[in-house]
Amino acid sequence: MMEPEALLKLQEIDLALMRHRKTLASMPQMKKIKAVQAARKKLAVQTRQIVGERKDAEMDLDENERAQLRMHELVDEAQAKYESGEVGYRDVQNLEAQLTSLAKKLEKREFQHKDLVARLEKARLAEKNARALDDKLCSEGEALVMSLREQTSDIERDVRKLSLERESLLVNITPGVLERYDAAIKKFGGLAVERLRGNVPSVCRVTISPSVFGDLKRGPRIAECPYCHRLLVTEGMFDLD
Repeated sequence: MMEPEALLKLQEIDLALMRHRKTLASMPQMKKIKAVQAARKKLAVQTRQIVGERKDAEMDLDENERAQLRMHELVDEAQAKYESGEVGYRDVQNLEAQLTSLAKKLEKREFQHKDLVARLEKARLAEKNARALDDKLCSEGEALVMSLREQTSDIERDVRKLSLERESLLVNITPGVLERYDAAIKKFGGLAVERLRGNVPSVCRVTISPSVFGDLKRGPRIAECPYCHRLLVTEGMFDLD
């Protein structure tokens, strides 16, 4: 296949692929899938925060319980000394003051313990709910993907076929022309190549003057439209078979 013919065929394939991509993007499942993905991404951030809060609550509760245990040990030690009768009057006063101080601290720790337990239970419940919601979103996303595949299997099959055909065409197009084509297809939204029919380009439809037409006729088989600057394939310069 000659390069001009391959270039026109390449544009035909790319336009078909663009239409397929537009159809796929407009499928109602696509919007829902994106919404599910966005929701899971947001939920993942929230879950990490919840897990951090749960771990902090566990550490704070553990520290509180260890502190209470140590205070009980100190109370037992002070009580044992107080009851032994082997301490003097001043020591007794110090032990009484120590026991009073420990009792207040222990009472404060016990009061905090209730709040810490409630905080941990709340964090664990939030984590459980977050993970359950993620499972639900994951199942919903999988169901949407399956539904989308069922409804777009023919399109996907055609896309694969066109993509293979496109790859086979590229060997017939020189790197320089392909680079110009890639730039033009981005600039013009798909219609990057036009064909000269008589003295009128097939896309921009601006009649070419005789002098410019003569220059094009003597030029390369793949030129540039002097008006719209698309790639211009001149008529009759290759065998269409």
